Amino acid sequence: MTTHRRPRTGLRMNAQALGVTSAALASVSLFTAPGAAAVPRPRPAPADVRAQVDGLYRQAGTAVQHYDAAKERRDAQQAALSRLMAQMAVTRERLNTARRLLGSHAAAQYRAGGPVGATATLLLARDPQDYAARSHVLARLGSGQQEVLVELRGRQAEAARTRRAAVTRLAALDDAQRELGRRKAQVQRKLAEARSLLAGLTARERERIAEPERSGPPRREPEQPGPAGPGRPVPGRAAAAVAFARAQLGKPYVWGAAGPHAYDCSGLTRAAWHAAGVELPRTTWQQVKAGPRVTVADLLPGDLVFFYGDISHVGLYVGAGRMIHAPRPGAYVREDSIHYQPMYGRVRPGG
Repeated sequence: MTTHRRPRTGLRMNAQALGVTSAALASVSLFTAPGAAAVPRPRPAPADVRAQVDGLYRQAGTAVQHYDAAKERRDAQQAALSRLMAQMAVTRERLNTARRLLGSHAAAQYRAGGPVGATATLLLARDPQDYAARSHVLARLGSGQQEVLVELRGRQAEAARTRRAAVTRLAALDDAQRELGRRKAQVQRKLAEARSLLAGLTARERERIAEPERSGPPRREPEQPGPAGPGRPVPGRAAAAVAFARAQLGKPYVWGAAGPHAYDCSGLTRAAWHAAGVELPRTTWQQVKAGPRVTVADLLPGDLVFFYGDISHVGLYVGAGRMIHAPRPGAYVREDSIHYQPMYGRVRPGG
């Protein structure tokens, strides 16, 4: 019997088709297989990086003001606690003096052959204040001992109050220290993000995006600034503030710093007016309330100029539409147009 074989054409075609499909799949797998190199993303344009970095520096500036406020609260708690500790030392010495006097009375009674039971019991009691509250004890003491006992009880009450206040201050200091740590971490995160973005640029690109900052923003003078310019005399204490600010030109911006070797923005304005004999608060949010508001047209050297909607930056006006300020991390104290960034308002300290 003749055996008929099926033609293998279809099988060969299927194999060929399968081979084509496998090759196609293999080629696709070059792009989709796990671990394969991803298609590189396009590098951001330097202008986009600058915009992002500027935004991060602005956020860092706001965080710096929070840090400055937290540091001021921490320092105030530390100072209050130090005063209480000094007060406790004085109170302790007075208390010991009262106890020695009461002991002297008891010894004199003993030498005179008088009763000393009440006095001795008082001195040895775990809580002399409670013991002395019993009226029959006072009745058995002489007038001199009664006066000393009243003094002792007063000193004990004072010591107890001081201890309670110190415990409260210590707890507040701990809270302030923790807040200071949180604010410091916020600043560091923003600055780290900015550094990471800048690190992705070439040296030439970094230099290029820094050029607008070095040359300053375009001058925009919607209103004429105040009449005093660099060549005109600056009146009153403002002259000392402006002179101080000029002497700081070129010093580095360091967040949280208020001189003498480095400054942040509000640290510089505070130090300048301190040199003029006027004490300003530490943060921009407090300094904006440190005097009457003035218009751009009424600006005089020494006035404070504030920026951004959250009032996170400040400069010291020096005349002719210019100010001295500590701009941001990585920069130095310098002179710029007051139209450097969106302006919030203007204040005259001590006005």
